[in-house]
Amino acid sequence: MKAALHVQTGLRNGISWLKKSYASTPFKVANITENKTDHTLQLMLMSSSPGILDGDEFKLTFELEAGSSLHVQTQSYQRLYNMKQQAAQQMNVLLQPGSHFYFLPHPTVPHENSVFKSVNNFYLSDGCSLLFGEILTCGRKLSGETFLFKSYHNITRVFINGKLAIKENLLMKPAAISVGSIGQLEGFTHQASLMYVAETADLKQLIADIIHLLEAENEIDFGVTAAPVNGMIVRILGNKAEQLHDCLKKIGLITQHSTHNT
Repeated sequence: MKAALHVQTGLRNGISWLKKSYASTPFKVANITENKTDHTLQLMLMSSSPGILDGDEFKLTFELEAGSSLHVQTQSYQRLYNMKQQAAQQMNVLLQPGSHFYFLPHPTVPHENSVFKSVNNFYLSDGCSLLFGEILTCGRKLSGETFLFKSYHNITRVFINGKLAIKENLLMKPAAISVGSIGQLEGFTHQASLMYVAETADLKQLIADIIHLLEAENEIDFGVTAAPVNGMIVRILGNKAEQLHDCLKKIGLITQHSTHNT
């Protein structure tokens, strides 16, 4: 199935609003903003499909008007089903000056023999902020499908004023490269990554706060690295999807506070 989603935000009297929304099957978008006077637009990304199936090709586009703010949420875990070929997804996010984009989707669960490639492109202008995170699990652990997927390939690129600032390239092929080896997951079964970019954020204090937060968590390992621009990349290894998702959401709250106070 080929499907597309296109969302445009606007800014009116200091409040972000849904200017345009187009979604083909299986996608749907719901405005879940509770406080209508809030600057940030809250959207729920929904799907009538149980997950990503063999041959699926999805394209998601978000365009943010200058000064607007968009927080996207998902309903549930993203399942990658058994495949004979592969599935793919591309997401493009275009941020005009002073806009803010926040997206921490639920964890991805690759089933046995799944093959998936995703590409995420973020195009930032002056004064923008970006928070984006992803979690990859080992598969359906309780069904005996631990690391039985064929391939998971994810590329994330952040451009600032047209110049590539950050690129992350994650490729996992459990049958070809041992996931438990040095430099891989080293005994853990789940991994989370998060990118945060905001040119006016107090990065030194932010990194200190995040390290303090993660040090209080049990049974994880993590690293926080300053990006080449004013931002950071966080990587967390663990064994529980919900724990890692909660960690990313807590980090999100810290970064939102930092963004709103700059």
